[in-house]
Amino acid sequence: MKLNIQSIHFNASQRLLEFVDKKINKLDLFFDKIIQGDVFLKVEKDGQSENKIVEIKLNIPGKELFVKNKAQSFELATEMCVETFKKMLKKTKEKYYEHAEKGVGV
Repeated sequence: MKLNIQSIHFNASQRLLEFVDKKINKLDLFFDKIIQGDVFLKVEKDGQSENKIVEIKLNIPGKELFVKNKAQSFELATEMCVETFKKMLKKTKEKYYEHAEKGVGV
């Protein structure tokens, strides 16, 4: 999968970028037809402790999946997004292969 990671209005550390890349690329285990992923890392300046936002968009054949989470750290927000995607991708994979077995265009 091609993965684009952007940090908005701050410079993300190499460690953070590698962490996000590693977590997102593991999603291929749940659905191997992911074409591309876009990750946006943002800091909300509202004085709250949970001000790290991770938005992830995955492109799969015929569909675009999107998840957004907010947490105290980018790592935690990323893990929450990945957990949500695992469930979404399992359902998508089941539907994808059901349609393929029935001969419906996928």
